[in-house]
Amino acid sequence: MIDAFGKVTVGGSMIIGAVVFLILVVIQFVVVTKGAERVAEVGARFTLDAMPGKQMAIDADLNAGLITDAQARKRRAEVSAEADFYGAMDGASKFVKGDAIAGIIIIIINFVGGIAIGVLQRGMNVGDALSSYGLLTMGDGLVTQIPALLMAVSTGMIVTRSNAEEDMGRTASSQLMQSPNALLIAGLAAVAMALIPGMPVVPFLLVGAALLFGSRRLEAQQKKHNEAEDAKEAATLSSEEDPNERLMQDMRVHPVEILLAPDLVDMVSGASDDLLARVRSLRHKIAMELGIVIPPVRTRDNVELPPSTYAIRIAGVEAGRGTAPSGKLLALGDYLDALPGTSTVEPVFGLAGKWIPSEMRHSAEMTGATVIDRVSVLVTHLSSIVSANAARLLTREDVRVLTEGVRKQSPAAVEELIPGLMSLAEVQRVLQGLLEEQVPSTIYRAFTRHLRCVPRFPPSPRPWSKPPGNPSARRSRPSSWTARCLT
Repeated sequence: MIDAFGKVTVGGSMIIGAVVFLILVVIQFVVVTKGAERVAEVGARFTLDAMPGKQMAIDADLNAGLITDAQARKRRAEVSAEADFYGAMDGASKFVKGDAIAGIIIIIINFVGGIAIGVLQRGMNVGDALSSYGLLTMGDGLVTQIPALLMAVSTGMIVTRSNAEEDMGRTASSQLMQSPNALLIAGLAAVAMALIPGMPVVPFLLVGAALLFGSRRLEAQQKKHNEAEDAKEAATLSSEEDPNERLMQDMRVHPVEILLAPDLVDMVSGASDDLLARVRSLRHKIAMELGIVIPPVRTRDNVELPPSTYAIRIAGVEAGRGTAPSGKLLALGDYLDALPGTSTVEPVFGLAGKWIPSEMRHSAEMTGATVIDRVSVLVTHLSSIVSANAARLLTREDVRVLTEGVRKQSPAAVEELIPGLMSLAEVQRVLQGLLEEQVPSTIYRAFTRHLRCVPRFPPSPRPWSKPPGNPSARRSRPSSWTARCLT
């Protein structure tokens, strides 16, 4: 095989083989291997430097209730795996570099040893030994250097790839299987290699047949999938929706709603840490803190919103608006002037910040800034608005469901109050008062402690009403009514 490969690739000329070999060595050793080694070193250094900031960001999200313990452990494992990956690639680049050097040494040894064997053992003259063993040496060098070059190129591709969510093996396989033409060309190339005299016929024919079969099978699957999609689209267009039902659906007012500009719909991609998953964690956090279950949050796009803008509605009324540019991170700190980006104001706490490109995260963290992803910004804003409007979200039906839940745990507490002393509407008003005054209370505690004092006082239309002024302002102390009720 070495002799055949040498004759085919270099045309039987040792000079041409030496030139081709030197070109491959220069490309592998000087260009690919050196660059991959440098990228791996820099990537490992920056990754290790950014680890404390990433760990602090995970702890902050966990303490804020934006993620669960399981999600926090998963993110910590991902950070650790990323550091291990770049550390391992830094060491692996040394192996690739050593393989390039070893290839050069091996071909020199083969060249010198081959001439010595031809002249000293076989009695060949120097010219014949140089021609015969030199050609074999060039063929062996090319056979060994081409796989080494492929490995070096693969190393460079791995260490220089973008930090995507999907692993590279799955990405490469999906792209390879995306078009049957790639498999077709590879199969034909393998069959052509089998037809070269001196090359192993059976292995190349088997590989070529497998690739050609895969190409044909993939083409049939794609054709079947396209036909199914066309049939589904045709069925969708043929089935007309009832206009009255569609109108009633549009007229329905959702308790909590998030409107996204068209360029922000990627935030609800369905990943484990997307907007929908974070909203589910937020509902659980609010339920534990306030004792109520907020309604499901509806998320939809709105073409009327400016680019990179979101809006939060409570009962159909806009309660807040902010921006979350795609591909950007929010940096909060005192030394952001040197960073490129767009200045902004954090919507909840009113802090001055700047939307910076995602690749500038490490530079921002090095200045001492707190870097927050755009989903966390939106969820924090939503948490603030929902907490401020919790009383408005507590409906009569919610109170009934909560009351039935308490009845199963403590039936005496419920039967003592409802319906003898209080109606369901009065229970709703009391619970809304506790929520408006930000009194931490669960529904069970309200029934067993707070509600039993209400009938002792004369009824009041709104004894817990907020003073005039800013409707979103919160009281720092409970009112006298609640203070007497809590004693």
